[in-house]
Amino acid sequence: MSLKMEDQVKIELEKFRELVGKIRGYYEAVGLMHWDLRTGAPRKGAEFRSETIGMLSTEGFKLQISDEMANYLEYFTKTEIAEQLDDLDLKIVKECKKEYELNKLIPAEKFQEFSVLTAHAQTLWEKAKETSDFTGFEPYLTKIVAMKQEFIDYLGVKGTRYDTLVDMYEPDMTVEKLDEIFSKLRSRLVPLVETIRASANQPDNRFLHQIFEIDQQEKFGLFILEQMGYDFEAGRQDESVHPFATSLNIGDVRITTHYLQDDVTSALFSSLHEGGHALYEQNVDVNLVGTPLAEGTSMGIHESQSRLWENMIGRSRPFWERYFGDLQQHFGPQLKDVSLEEFYRAINRVENSLIRIEADELTYNLHIIIRYEIEKMLFNEGLSVKDLPEVWNAKYNEYLGITPPNDGLGVLQDVHWSGGDFGYFASYSLGNMYAAQFLHTIRKELPQYDEWIAEGNLLPIKEWLTDKIYKYGKSLTPSEIIVNVTGEELNPDYLADYLEEKYKEIYKL
Repeated sequence: MSLKMEDQVKIELEKFRELVGKIRGYYEAVGLMHWDLRTGAPRKGAEFRSETIGMLSTEGFKLQISDEMANYLEYFTKTEIAEQLDDLDLKIVKECKKEYELNKLIPAEKFQEFSVLTAHAQTLWEKAKETSDFTGFEPYLTKIVAMKQEFIDYLGVKGTRYDTLVDMYEPDMTVEKLDEIFSKLRSRLVPLVETIRASANQPDNRFLHQIFEIDQQEKFGLFILEQMGYDFEAGRQDESVHPFATSLNIGDVRITTHYLQDDVTSALFSSLHEGGHALYEQNVDVNLVGTPLAEGTSMGIHESQSRLWENMIGRSRPFWERYFGDLQQHFGPQLKDVSLEEFYRAINRVENSLIRIEADELTYNLHIIIRYEIEKMLFNEGLSVKDLPEVWNAKYNEYLGITPPNDGLGVLQDVHWSGGDFGYFASYSLGNMYAAQFLHTIRKELPQYDEWIAEGNLLPIKEWLTDKIYKYGKSLTPSEIIVNVTGEELNPDYLADYLEEKYKEIYKL
């Protein structure tokens, strides 16, 4: 006796879900190995580990483009079969089809070669940064860029070559759109920065740069993570050269930070930043687990959450009305004579600095524009990798009036390029813009927002974000998220308005 269509669809759907889950299992194993490499694995084992990462990544990749996957996608996209699927399964099929069609264009052996190369290069980058040795790292970076150029050829050029890379992190975003957004943002922020530089009301932040015991920094950072709702039964915090978050599954979302003994805020704001990423991943709807939808919808939306928690909450006056006393308890000798207002102004001091992750909210976007422009030059204009330090230093001089004294504080400061993540950096500024727009809506819908923060009652804010953003994972597009939450497409004016209001008050302009 033949099965009814709906029964047959259920059987095929179960087998399809098993295949999708197996693919996710490979990538979870790879994610764990990457985390281990960044958090203390012996350097001598890095090359061998990179080979294993490449092998496992490729096995997952092969399953994504297998005949078995192709058959399932053909079956579930038939009209009469698709009509039997619910909305969630249709979205899973759509996402798998998108991944299949893209990945099918890349030869498996090239994917494996790139996976091995970048896994090893990230370990080599740590040493190169430590010793400011760009010359030694340059051959690896040259090969990574060359392979990314190859991948662009496989995938097809979207408008410009760099558009193809940007689209990987922010779907439907283009160089044309980014140029317009960044131009509009720059036209409002640069005059504000210049006005602030001329202000006589410069905050004194010297007290932030005393000696602060790292064990006390760690205790306070863990306390703040707990306050914001980070689930330590579904994650942990470790230390790495460059802070990052990695989601193995919704029950295991790990973060790292990096401690500086002479800066009490660096590791703390890194923890808030990565904690924002982690809250997103820990609170994806459990029904999406084991599917390609169980992750953030784009890096721009992801960065909106890290920047919202790090800056718009973590650098706000209400936040420190609640937590400055706790910080003083951890660092009494260093902070006992510092007032709340002095501390608040100090952590929001605007100054031209070399290091992106330690930059203030205002100049941070200039750090991103520099990287965006350099990446465009690499992929659209033929800039040679060997010339990166010279171009980097020139742009820092042009935009921020400072020149890195060495490449460790300059072109080697970010981990992203060693992992092949070209096209990613624009997501940080997009994240700032999304975050400001979300904040505008939060204030309208939660009138107690500032009061709750001042009381240390952060969980209602996390719950609002979960309901509006986190739970959907990748089942909604970035555009759907921003429109559903705020009622309009991305608008950079919200960020400029937020920064102008905040810094005019701080600097008494």
